[in-house]
Amino acid sequence: MKIASAASAGGRIEDQGLATRLAWITGLRLSLLVALLGATTFFYLRGDLSAFPHSQTLVFGTIGAGFVLAGAYAGALRRGVGLRSLALTQIILDQLTWTVIVYVSGGATSGATSFYGLTCLVAAVLLGPRGSAVAAVVGFGSYAALCGGFWLRLIVPPNDQPAANYAVTAQALTYPMLTTALGITVVAVLSGYLADRLRRTGGALVQARQRADEAERLAMLGRLAAGLAHEIRNPLGSISGSIEMLRESPELSDEDKQLCDIVRRETDRLNRLVTDMMDLARPRPPTPEAVDVVALAKDVLELARRSERGAGDVAVVYEGPDEPVTAWCDGAQIRQVLWNLVRNAVQASAAGSQVVVRVEREPKIALSVVDAGPGVTSETKDQIFDAFYTTRSHGAGIGLAVVKRIVDEHARYGATIDVLSPPSGGAEFRVELGAPPGG
Repeated sequence: MKIASAASAGGRIEDQGLATRLAWITGLRLSLLVALLGATTFFYLRGDLSAFPHSQTLVFGTIGAGFVLAGAYAGALRRGVGLRSLALTQIILDQLTWTVIVYVSGGATSGATSFYGLTCLVAAVLLGPRGSAVAAVVGFGSYAALCGGFWLRLIVPPNDQPAANYAVTAQALTYPMLTTALGITVVAVLSGYLADRLRRTGGALVQARQRADEAERLAMLGRLAAGLAHEIRNPLGSISGSIEMLRESPELSDEDKQLCDIVRRETDRLNRLVTDMMDLARPRPPTPEAVDVVALAKDVLELARRSERGAGDVAVVYEGPDEPVTAWCDGAQIRQVLWNLVRNAVQASAAGSQVVVRVEREPKIALSVVDAGPGVTSETKDQIFDAFYTTRSHGAGIGLAVVKRIVDEHARYGATIDVLSPPSGGAEFRVELGAPPGG
């Protein structure tokens, strides 16, 4: 009895959801019919359709039938009985309606064939994969019947339109039929799949799964980093030291020294990658204290000027006060934040440009890193701090994830981070920090 009651309750909930979706779709259908009627009437009053009396009669008749059917749908929906049958009826009649529009607007090559795909989307919303499959079969079936009628001379183009505009031979019909079939199939499959996924999981479950996957990846990364960091860093240290000694040999040519520089640079990059992985995988709670962020910024600036491109084709400059500016934060962690932002900005900058490290005292204590690179698009702004997400051809997408984690852990002390990217290009990463207690 309990199982039957649960099943009955589940059925009622499903019917309520279908009724809501049907109500929305019926309203949207009426809006579309009004738009079609308005557009058709506009062109008719201008005289643009005066040369097509037969076609305009079919269009107005189809739109009128659509209004009648919409009223019938609303009445059936109000009764609340046979909702699935009502939905299937709507899907089938919609596809037949689009076939009439296709007939009067160019036949097989009409742009109105895209409406078949629209009905597949609507069917997926209403009934899931089954609905989109029915819409695809009925839509392409009616379209194929129309094309077959033209080919067999059972259907002729409207007598008020040039017959030359209509494809009626097998050769002319083949390509539009294939492309229409492909388009309908793709839309039906994708919409059915997405509707099924959404119905099964729901938005909240998808987000929970993403968070679980991210946590699992970070846990795996932590175990991997803990086991390999020591083993990786020892050989890297040996390689780096050996290369430094080798480079000082007077017997090396300039080309050999350049190769040594490449090995040293790549060794440093691997060492930084290991460090980033450790920072991301094994976070340490911040230990806040009063920190002079001016001294911290200048320290990072000097380090950046001596490393990689900061020592060559990208200038790294400081803007801000010279007197101390004290913030309440974990100095080592905020230093890591600023270093990662500067390193990211240098890598994003073109040769000859500059990266600005700015310290502000008012209205809030802030550290900003400004570059003249390609900027951050609205699409990537929400993902740029995700672990393993990167827009560059090289890099693991870890540095900015470490930045976001550290700032989030400093949020209790007033820390925030924001990304600004004007249309002219470039990006500014701004980290605001809290003042010391009582400061």
